[in-house]
Amino acid sequence: MTDTPQIATETPATEHTTLDIHDIMRILPHRYPFLLIDRVTDLVRMKRIVAIKNVTMNEPFFAGHFPDMPIMPGVLIVEAVAQAGGALLLTEIPDREHKLMVFTGIEKARFRRPVVPGDQLRIEVEVKAWRGDAVRMQGIVYVEDKKVAEAIVTCRLVDRDRGRSAQPEPDDTAAPE
Repeated sequence: MTDTPQIATETPATEHTTLDIHDIMRILPHRYPFLLIDRVTDLVRMKRIVAIKNVTMNEPFFAGHFPDMPIMPGVLIVEAVAQAGGALLLTEIPDREHKLMVFTGIEKARFRRPVVPGDQLRIEVEVKAWRGDAVRMQGIVYVEDKKVAEAIVTCRLVDRDRGRSAQPEPDDTAAPE
């Protein structure tokens, strides 16, 4: 048994896959309090994913948004869409431990109803375009059968080392003669 889900090599393109929180944490780099999907109920390689986020009163953002009427921030709902899409796409990347999926755009974001503690988000993400290291996805978020939010997100794969200052290798730091 391997530590990394082998979706890219073992699952036919038409087969549906599910992922538990342990699988998700092997795919995504996010951790508490910023991991915003709890389970994947359906994944069709390179096409679509359905993820679940259980919203609880214990979420750290509810302390300030808003103390007397807790509402999940819309930007975090859109982030959950991106994380679900990232879980879908990163299953296709063999060296994903060296990559990050970062936002490059958010379009047509709409928030229809407030998301409150006790809600369970069903996040449905469909790939609209995928070229090389860039992807465009449409996400629709439901609580029960009611649409609460939607957005089109674009993301790009980047090397994890990008943006870090280059550290010289030990051999490069030898004193001059």
